[in-house]
Amino acid sequence: MKVGLVRRGFSATGGAEAYLKRFAEALLAAKHQCVLFTSSDWPQNAWPGDEFHYLKGRSPIEFADALETAEPKSKCDILFSLERVWSCDCYRAGDGVHRAWLDRRKAVEPVYKRVTRVFNRKHREILALEKRLFAAGGAKAVIENSAMVKHEIQRYYPYPTDKIHVIYNGLPATAEVSAELRAQTRRELRLTEFDYVILFAGSGWERKGLKYAIEGIRRANLSRPLLLVAGRGNPRKFRESGRVRFLGPVKNMNAYFAAADVFVLPTVYDPFSNACLEAISAGLPVITTTANGCSEILRPGVTGEVLDEPADTEAIARAIETWADPYRRASVRPELQQLAREYTIEANVQQTLKLLETL
Repeated sequence: MKVGLVRRGFSATGGAEAYLKRFAEALLAAKHQCVLFTSSDWPQNAWPGDEFHYLKGRSPIEFADALETAEPKSKCDILFSLERVWSCDCYRAGDGVHRAWLDRRKAVEPVYKRVTRVFNRKHREILALEKRLFAAGGAKAVIENSAMVKHEIQRYYPYPTDKIHVIYNGLPATAEVSAELRAQTRRELRLTEFDYVILFAGSGWERKGLKYAIEGIRRANLSRPLLLVAGRGNPRKFRESGRVRFLGPVKNMNAYFAAADVFVLPTVYDPFSNACLEAISAGLPVITTTANGCSEILRPGVTGEVLDEPADTEAIARAIETWADPYRRASVRPELQQLAREYTIEANVQQTLKLLETL
């Protein structure tokens, strides 16, 4: 089977890009073929396959129009899109439901931003494409990476429920983090002066709730904590603090997962955070919100904490304090690592391929 994969844009640290490359590698290993339809900013050396097509179009609709013009179904058996386009055989809604994100955003942003968004062309285009995909003649099937997003589709669009398939994200097999590696990594990263290292990872800091994480740590009754912030953003928007260290974009997060004690992501909206799954794999308790699809696999109070409101910084502070006990963290580490072993990229690919073959 030859699978056409669609994604606009490229970020070296992006979760969708990482997933797409892992999926393509698994396709090739299973003796299938794949072809990538993408924009010109995707580097050739970042694609594991041999065949790809660059499409013009800077905006979402321009890219969707260019894909239609390219007649992708003449170049593949199945068109599998990770991007909102006019139509495809299967759409993986890894970015969630845009209407749902905009509604969640209203609750945590100033009124003036809501007004300016009405005139934002990008939002209008994304909503138009999303509406078309979930209408007759759009996507023949939809893959969601969480039940949360499935329910959002059912809430906002008249898309047939039996065509929506929840397939959770997965990770490649990784070596378990030992106590020796944690200690060594902390020395190398100059973290030994801190009693409690909290990790935050993700770009799009407004959506990921970074300001709430920083405020939660400020409110927490802790002696020497440190918040490590990995990802793209503007640190100057946040006041200086000896409790926060900005790392910038990080291509390989393994060292920071090894060095951290707990992972925090008080996100406003995240269909399923891969960073949370990576933290679980490293044995870190995860503090996140019900607006993160990854919360569905957590056991609150056992493998982390799931908060109702991202802006509830008092609740974030209490959650961080709860997991400050090193003995408690050590006691749940084996369960967290076992949980991660249930969500592998191999399982994800197998389920996805099974669905694509039926199409």
